[in-house]
Amino acid sequence: MARNLLSNPSGEEELDFWELTENGGNQWKVEDMPGDCGHDFCKDGVTKYFATSYELCLKRQVIDLLLEGYSSEQLDAQPAVTVEDWYCGRTDCGCTYQMTVCLLDENKEVIQEFKPEPVTLNPESDDCSWKQVSHTFSEYGTGLRFISFEHGGQDTKYWDGWFGVRVTGSSVTIEV
Repeated sequence: MARNLLSNPSGEEELDFWELTENGGNQWKVEDMPGDCGHDFCKDGVTKYFATSYELCLKRQVIDLLLEGYSSEQLDAQPAVTVEDWYCGRTDCGCTYQMTVCLLDENKEVIQEFKPEPVTLNPESDDCSWKQVSHTFSEYGTGLRFISFEHGGQDTKYWDGWFGVRVTGSSVTIEV
């Protein structure tokens, strides 16, 4: 099984390794599963998640693939790059979720991007349980050297506290 290239994907180390690109409202927070008005996670071993607030909260990691031990030759062979993320809302407040993953060249210019439409979770019409988003990049050309993974969101009612989307269990893997 390919190793996860993201450090601290589920908040076990609080916010270490993450660049907080947007830190609005009451800012990012790490909470224990299942949290207030939340759901248990469907995978063993994940006990924490990142919670967002009433203004946009986004966090990012940029993975240097050469530093991770991949050779230029391996990367230029266009190995499959799979990204996964898990998100959920609270049962008492709506929220939005978004993610952007970019394959980058040596100058950190975008080779290919995965940016699904933002998702709005409404507890009146959605059970707000954990949902997975996944994408595999292939046939993206040569030159891959970095991967930028960014995700987050906010609540839809602008409530003080951490009522926004929760994220955990994120991963970036390369099949070589």
